[in-house]
Amino acid sequence: MKAAARAAALAARAAAHARGQGAAADHLASWLAPHAGKVLAGYLPIRTEIDPRPAMAAHSGPVCVPVVEGAGQPLRFRSWTQDAALERGLFGTLNPAAGDWQVPDIVIVPLVAFDAKGFRLGYGGGFYDRTLERLRAKGPVLAVGFAFAAQELPAVPMEPTDQPLDAIVTERGLTVF
Repeated sequence: MKAAARAAALAARAAAHARGQGAAADHLASWLAPHAGKVLAGYLPIRTEIDPRPAMAAHSGPVCVPVVEGAGQPLRFRSWTQDAALERGLFGTLNPAAGDWQVPDIVIVPLVAFDAKGFRLGYGGGFYDRTLERLRAKGPVLAVGFAFAAQELPAVPMEPTDQPLDAIVTERGLTVF
C-alpha cells in the first residue's frame, strides 16, 4: 500500500518540480519569522524535493541539516551555512564536512506525500519518524512538512510509529494541524 502511494506521489512531485516551486520558500520563511532565534533544522534537497534553502538562509537563528549515520538510526543535525563545505553522505545526501552538532527546535521535513490530517509519507527508512519521536520525548519540537501541493494524498497509509506534522507549507501557502 505504501509502495503504490509512494510511486504515485513521486510522479506528482516530479511533475510539480518541473513547473517550479513558486512562492513556497517565501511562505516557509514567513511561517519561520516568529521563530527567530530558535534552532532550525532544514535539509539539502535531493532529486525532485522542494528546496528550503532560501528560507533556511533567511532564518535569524542557528540552522542545521540532518546527517544520516546509519540505517535504523535517528538523524543527527550539524550546523549549516550557505558557504559550508559539503561532503557526500549516505543515501546520496550532502552533509556539512564540519561544524557543531545541534538539537533543533523546528524541523523542516522533506516528504514524498502528505494528507490533510498532518501525516507524511517518506522514502521508507523511518529516519524522520525515529528522530521526531526522540526529539519530542525531550521537549516540544515543531515539524513542518515542505512539499508541492501536488504531493497531497486523500490519506497517507499509516503505521503506529509514524510521527505527525504540526504544519505543511506548499507553494499555495500554510496549513497548520
